[in-house]
Amino acid sequence: MIWIIEDIKDALAQLKRWQTWLAIGLIVLFAWLAFLVGSHALKTDSVLLFIRHSASTCREMTNGVIIFLFCGMIFFLFLALLTLGELQRYVQFKQRRAYHQARQTLFWGIAWGVTAISIAIAALVFFNTYCR
Repeated sequence: MIWIIEDIKDALAQLKRWQTWLAIGLIVLFAWLAFLVGSHALKTDSVLLFIRHSASTCREMTNGVIIFLFCGMIFFLFLALLTLGELQRYVQFKQRRAYHQARQTLFWGIAWGVTAISIAIAALVFFNTYCR
């Protein structure tokens, strides 16, 4: 049973590192953006409009728009996971003192993160202009 206490101490020690808080913050940010886009997407659902669970007025979407939004959200999820993976690689390279690889990983991690956030913001802007 001592190993449980040691695991809890190790987990609490991890909370003192800035990398842990950065990863938690990124996960929360991506989850929040996905929640916002998902809640706006549910406003456009014809079934929810029919049973009067949604009071918004949205134009009817064509198949092309639905496919475009679906693919956009797949890319958002892919890029969010890629960003978290690059953060993990960055921490590993910094621990091994591989500064050149760490710099490259940081650059690509920021690029993927900005791209993921811009996809989510574009979807939010689309839904805000599409629905009233």
